[in-house]
Amino acid sequence: MAFIEPLSLTGRHVALEPLSLEHEEALAEAVCDGELWKLWFTFIATPEKMHDYIQTAMQMREQGAMPFVVRDLRTGKIVGTTRFFNVDATHRRVEIGYTWYAASVQRSAINSECKKLLLTHAFESLQCIAVEFRTSWMNHLSRAAIARLGAKQDGVLRSHQLHVDGSLRDTVVFSITAAEWPTVKKHLQFKLGE
Repeated sequence: MAFIEPLSLTGRHVALEPLSLEHEEALAEAVCDGELWKLWFTFIATPEKMHDYIQTAMQMREQGAMPFVVRDLRTGKIVGTTRFFNVDATHRRVEIGYTWYAASVQRSAINSECKKLLLTHAFESLQCIAVEFRTSWMNHLSRAAIARLGAKQDGVLRSHQLHVDGSLRDTVVFSITAAEWPTVKKHLQFKLGE
């Protein structure tokens, strides 16, 4: 049995469902809400490249990752994606990333609940000892959102990767440990009015 199996996670505001090619049209529409591919410091596909983006995610799933689409339960619409990846079953660690949301749902309960669902699964079902997040140094909104979750910054990997435009990317690494999870969970529940 694999460490991470395909599954759906559902809260009050969002449902996370396994990503498939059936979601291509809905994701192409969602990415147009804010023209997210224009953020030069991210790896978000254009509507025309959404098929390839999903194919890459499916290949990652074959290697142990778990990509999801994010469904807004208020509207029933697909509003973004997220995934577990860099899965290390031996050391019980996962990374949460490849997360993007349509501009109209950013700074709403969507991200908080997505992260609560993913973190609950990671710490309480998979018994992870740590969950990691990474983002570009230049992605100030993402860095702030990760910190608001309660994750702590571990460090910065200098000249770690290349951005899509070829410029050097410094990667900021954050994590939440199993010992920190109860406090982070309480914080997320408070933010969500639970």
